[in-house]
Amino acid sequence: MGKALQVAALKSGTVIDHIPPEQLFKVVAILRLQDLENRITIGNNLGSNKMGTKGIIKISDKFFEGDEINRVALVAPKVVLNIIKNYEVVEKKRVTLPNVITGIVKCNNPKCITNNEPMKTRFDVVDKDHVILQCHYCEIKVNKGDIILNKGK
Repeated sequence: MGKALQVAALKSGTVIDHIPPEQLFKVVAILRLQDLENRITIGNNLGSNKMGTKGIIKISDKFFEGDEINRVALVAPKVVLNIIKNYEVVEKKRVTLPNVITGIVKCNNPKCITNNEPMKTRFDVVDKDHVILQCHYCEIKVNKGDIILNKGK
């Protein structure tokens, strides 16, 4: 019997669970967790009955706005959010892709104005099931596997 990793129980905050291990650090980037001063616990390649292995992120005293957290669905559409208050799970949420993604995905078209002018990208989500985005400016379509995240500023 191996030793279990002891992680302090979260009094208040958000637990992002069931993250595919290969997407964990993309989730960190999308949520810009590196910019937060909150206590954050990150575990990866942990055992999971449902997934084999998974990643998990616990963020103390942080509750995300809908659109903010839904961007995670770009890379990890099956994550579960557990909202914790006074050590209790008070709500479980699933992420859903928003209709518009602004500023976090880079356009794959080098001629697109967003790659040549200092402006935010904007993509319409044209297929939520297969994660297909369309650039608002040049209309190129980007499939899930071809999504490039903007570097955090």
